[in-house]
Amino acid sequence: KVLDNLSPKDANKKAQEEFDAFVEKLKAVGVNVIVVEDTHIPDTPDSIFPNNWISFHQNGDVILYPMFAENRRQERREDILDIIEENGFVIENVTDYTLAEEANMFLEGTGSMIVDHENAMIYAAISERTNLSVLEKFAATNNYQAVVFLATDKDGHPIYHTNVMMALGQEFCVLCEEAIEEE
Repeated sequence: KVLDNLSPKDANKKAQEEFDAFVEKLKAVGVNVIVVEDTHIPDTPDSIFPNNWISFHQNGDVILYPMFAENRRQERREDILDIIEENGFVIENVTDYTLAEEANMFLEGTGSMIVDHENAMIYAAISERTNLSVLEKFAATNNYQAVVFLATDKDGHPIYHTNVMMALGQEFCVLCEEAIEEE
């Protein structure tokens, strides 16, 4: 609600201040934070959510995901991988699922999937942004079991990303059970 009364310029400034403060807090407790500046061209207003198009894994794997929105596809930048490596992340393998876009099949990273690494499980609400075939391929390749379901919002529209209705921590899970229509 605080942002409702701000101009877009002031809201952007406030968001940047909050981001910078969070980066400093993470660094203060020993987290290695790599900040990559966005570009102005092409216009990618959702690029603040890179978890949808790319993920980095402890074993050095990098995974690129197929994106539903064409402007989100423009967020993919080879220089980001270079910057990450320059800052100490060793890339062992890149798995690229983006060819699925040609068949209009999508799997928008950790927006589409809630991944329980400890138990090798993936939870996913199937939607136009979370294709079952791509999800199953991802699960099989990474030795995970997928638990899929249909979920809708209060108006009956499909939940577009699983992470808007579910979150998983090391010792807790948050789930909007009312949204689940069918396993």
